[in-house]
Amino acid sequence: MQEPFLLLQKTLQTIVDFDQSTLDILTSKFAIAEMKKGESFAKRGEFSQQIAFVINGVMRASNSNDKGEEYNKTFFLKGNFLGAYSSLITGNRNLIDIDCLTDCHLLTAQHKHIVALYDSHQKVERLARILAEQFFVSKEKREIELVTLEAKDRYAIFLEQYPNLDQLIPQYHIASYLGITPTQLSRIRAQG
Repeated sequence: MQEPFLLLQKTLQTIVDFDQSTLDILTSKFAIAEMKKGESFAKRGEFSQQIAFVINGVMRASNSNDKGEEYNKTFFLKGNFLGAYSSLITGNRNLIDIDCLTDCHLLTAQHKHIVALYDSHQKVERLARILAEQFFVSKEKREIELVTLEAKDRYAIFLEQYPNLDQLIPQYHIASYLGITPTQLSRIRAQG
C-alpha cells in the first residue's frame, strides 16, 4: 500500500478501532490529488462534493466580506481532514473558501461515497460523528478565545497549535486568523 494511504489508515485507527476489512473499504474511496499553491479546493457559492485528508502542505478555510477583506477561519496541515461541511451536509452552497497556501498532496473522496458506507459499516458512521464532535469542540474553543483573550495570548495558542506554521505562510494570514492587523502582529512578535 502506498505511503499516503498508510498515513490515512494510521490516522483513522487513532480515531476509531477499525477492523482491517472496513479500513480497506473506507480508504479505497480515496484517491491521490495534488494541488498547487493558490488553488481552491472549495469556493464560496459553489456546491461541495468532496472531502480530503492532507498528506502534506498547508490549506486554509476563509471567508470574505463585501469589501473583499478575508478572514481566516482555520488552517489544515498534515493529518487533518477537511471539507466545506455545511455545504456537504445541507446541499446548500459553500459559505467558505478552502485553498492551498502551499503546494499540497491530498487524498480526496466523494462525500456521498463515505456516507453510503454508514448503514453497512457502523464504525464509519462513528468516525464521522467523532470528527464532527471534534470540529465542534475546536470551533467553540476558538470562538471563545477570540472574544475573551488578548491578541498576544491568542498568538501564543496559535504557535502551540500550529508549530512552525509561522515560518511557512505569510504573516498577514496569521494576523487574519488572530483577528488583528499585520502591524499588531508585528508588535506582538517583537515583544516575544
